[in-house]
Amino acid sequence: MVDAGTIVAITITVIIVGIIGVVVYRRISASRYQRGMYGSGRSRNTTPEGEPLENPSSFSRSGPGGFLRMSRVVIPVIIGFIVLIVVLASSIKIVEAGNRGVLLHFGAVDTSVSLAEGLHLVTPFRDNIIPIEVRTLKSVESAASASKDLQDVRTDVALNYHISPENAQIVYQQLGFEYSSRVISPAVQESVKQVTARFNAEELITEREIVKTEIELQIKQRLAVYNLIVETISITEFKFSDQFTRAVEAKVEAEQRALQASNDLRRIQIEAQQAEAKAVGDQKANIAHAEGLRQANILEAEGEAAAIKIIDEQLRNNPNYLEWLKTQRWDGRLPLVIGEGATPFIEIPASNATSSSS
Repeated sequence: MVDAGTIVAITITVIIVGIIGVVVYRRISASRYQRGMYGSGRSRNTTPEGEPLENPSSFSRSGPGGFLRMSRVVIPVIIGFIVLIVVLASSIKIVEAGNRGVLLHFGAVDTSVSLAEGLHLVTPFRDNIIPIEVRTLKSVESAASASKDLQDVRTDVALNYHISPENAQIVYQQLGFEYSSRVISPAVQESVKQVTARFNAEELITEREIVKTEIELQIKQRLAVYNLIVETISITEFKFSDQFTRAVEAKVEAEQRALQASNDLRRIQIEAQQAEAKAVGDQKANIAHAEGLRQANILEAEGEAAAIKIIDEQLRNNPNYLEWLKTQRWDGRLPLVIGEGATPFIEIPASNATSSSS
């Protein structure tokens, strides 16, 4: 960065360069003028024909001497202006968005500062600014390792990270721009190998989230030392050997067949239970129906017995009851009477007649 002393030094440098330019130009101009106006071996106050010459300093401003004096002023000013532009261009540096600037003094990293985005003034010809990106970056690594049950497994890991903005100059000083291959790749490889060695091949799949968390913790700890901040990691794929893959597929197929057989057995058991329940239900329904018929017959017999008893009592107590009963049952047609002594309309059973006569 530029302080007040640096600005004063830049101004003094421009003034000194301008003065040196003026002096040099005057010396060159005077030498050329003298060589052109005075030949070698001749007097400086006479022409080649021997005529006297006026003193060059006595030329008027509008003559050749005046133009020469004006040139001696204008040209150094132009040279000084050009030098000033070059110095200012060397002093102004811009750090683009998403980057931090690493300040260099004659190539040495200033570890005390990390320049933010924007315009910066530096000491010309001494300082330089190197931009280093601090946005979120992505690194994809494929690590080969062995599981706890000695199965070969290749793990593809996608890592999102960024450089610590406050320590970008340290990263540049220690690692340069090749920090990904220098520290990130080895950290991912070693972390994946350590974590996968603690899990069986099957557990790597069934407990994927736990495996991912442990790998992420390992990588964060390793890269934090180098001022690289891990945001997230993702396990994109586990790749096992062909032999293990076939064994897993066979196991899955066997489990599926066993599950299907178990489901079929359970279905048969349920169907048997349903048939048994239906048979029990039908049996109970038949028993209930038979019991209902029996009860109905009993009630019907009991009703008929009660009716006969009532009729018998009425005949005993009231002889006219029989005549009333005849009128109730007559359908309005005269019966055909065959034989003597037959009673029209209705017949009374012999047993009832005998009991009545008794």
